[in-house]
Amino acid sequence: MASVELIAVGTELLLGQLLDTNTAFVARELAEIGIDVRGTHAVGDNRERIAETILGVLERRDGAIMTGGLGPTVDDVTKEAVCDALDLGVELYEPALLQMQRFFARLGREMRPNNRKQAELPAGSLPLDNPNGTAPGFVAFGRTGKFVACMPGVPREMKPMLAEKLVPFLIERFAPRDAIYTRVIHTIGLGESEIDHRIDDLFRSSENPKIAVLAHDARADVKIMAKSESTAHAEAAIAPLQREIEQRLAGFVYGIDGATPEGAVHALLRARGWTVATAESCTGGRIAAALTSEPGSSATFAGGVVAYDNDVKTRALGVDIALIEHEGAVSEAVALAMARGARERLRTSLAISTTGVAGPSGGTPEKPVGLVWFAIDAADGRSCAAHVHFRGDRAAVQARATTYALGMLWRHLSRDSLSS
Repeated sequence: MASVELIAVGTELLLGQLLDTNTAFVARELAEIGIDVRGTHAVGDNRERIAETILGVLERRDGAIMTGGLGPTVDDVTKEAVCDALDLGVELYEPALLQMQRFFARLGREMRPNNRKQAELPAGSLPLDNPNGTAPGFVAFGRTGKFVACMPGVPREMKPMLAEKLVPFLIERFAPRDAIYTRVIHTIGLGESEIDHRIDDLFRSSENPKIAVLAHDARADVKIMAKSESTAHAEAAIAPLQREIEQRLAGFVYGIDGATPEGAVHALLRARGWTVATAESCTGGRIAAALTSEPGSSATFAGGVVAYDNDVKTRALGVDIALIEHEGAVSEAVALAMARGARERLRTSLAISTTGVAGPSGGTPEKPVGLVWFAIDAADGRSCAAHVHFRGDRAAVQARATTYALGMLWRHLSRDSLSS
């Protein structure tokens, strides 16, 4: 199998100022065509260090695939570093220059001399046209026949270039026989350690397909990966393992591959002809935002109330002030009253509420930071409440509480246990 390493260029990556999503995306795409990614690197905008990294990769692998550093500014030195590593000069790629000239003409702006350097590519390289930006990519070749492929760091430019230009080149060059096929089983409400306990023997016994568990905020994915020469063969290998895992995790699997918790909730609501509303305190509207992110959500989501202040809980949701004073805003009774108020006022089949202490301050020994109460009030009388003490900072508590609420809704609609 052909092997490569990925290099992401940009000092901002090393300073933590920008999250590198390109590397993960490229690695996934390469796995699907049978190109083995053996390592990843992040390098700052330093010509010597970039060239040094390229040379190291080419000693071990068939090629290097890079993102970033192809812009017009002084610190964009990827191309120069590639030329240093491969001992190449540069030559003008006329189609890229013409594209840039037309681009600036459309904007009514003068093209600066430094933009011209983007159209100068390593001598003898294969240009990768970029209709979505001014910087073309390229594949440069060393004297040993190994290659360095470079693409822009801007994702909206890199992704189509990868799919339309670089992937066809790689397939033609290496004719990979086997590719990696994946199936992702999404779970919610079940911890990573519990999943591991339930499928531990499958981890040990399965080599192809392989299994991995990926934890997220209040949910986890089980990923099945099969190396195979065709989709049909991969499916035949994945299907029995998938059925076994889903059986062992029954009641907690909300979907596969592209499924989302909010999508799973809406699917069940549509199937029943029901609608839902939200009443949120500590999550600040995040549950409503998640539900409305799903296309067609207007058919099942009526609306929500962000009742952060106790006065809003009383006026907008009808929660008795005496109940708040007696039980406290963060309590089972108030959570139930909030959900009931949202359902009745918005005239929905059910409603979900949250009230808690997101932090970093406001906690007490009885109600510490991270404590969140959830409640569902349903027109069919199946109302319920649950509380969870989440760990992490304010953002983590809010994110995990949002995911938990969606899972609670999904389990309620599925008539599963509400245990976490």
